[in-house]
Amino acid sequence: MKLYYSPTSPYVRKVVACAIIRGLDGRIERHITNPHESPEDLVADNPLSKVPCLITDDGLPLFGSQLICEYLDSLGDALPLFPERGAPRWRALKFQSLGDGILDAAVPCRGERGKPREAARDAQIARFMSVISRTVDALEADPPQKHVDIGSVTVACALGYIDFRFASDPWRPGHPKLTAWYEPFAQTKGLAETAPH
Repeated sequence: MKLYYSPTSPYVRKVVACAIIRGLDGRIERHITNPHESPEDLVADNPLSKVPCLITDDGLPLFGSQLICEYLDSLGDALPLFPERGAPRWRALKFQSLGDGILDAAVPCRGERGKPREAARDAQIARFMSVISRTVDALEADPPQKHVDIGSVTVACALGYIDFRFASDPWRPGHPKLTAWYEPFAQTKGLAETAPH
């Protein structure tokens, strides 16, 4: 398999963490890519010119961390990251949505913060930061569980991205339950090896 990736992308981190947890990392060739430059090889496999993009052993291009992680979960014999049914499945998918929602606000917010200030941009940044704040508050009220599934991995990647890119806006103050969950969970296999730096 081949993975188009950017080392600091939190969506890529989620995919690589899942591959490590599932024991598949050694089967994946990593291809460093700058999707903002729309390189020909990436665009040929993914017209969206986004990472992560995984090319399966059969040559099928898959893009988007949710799809790629679910595909990786279908390979090998490790315990599934996507529970099959019932309340555990819906809870895991709920936390995946919360974590991805944080990233869907944080990644463009970081980009907007790097541009010249103007009223419309400041309003958009405030909106993104409000989404992040509300979601972290929701996670404090109902933190993920200690077992490893797609929801807990995604939330950990999102909180790690906030630590990495938003150090001036720390999420830990006022969130003791979430902090108590995150600190040991961030040291688990797959997450510790992929921490951004």
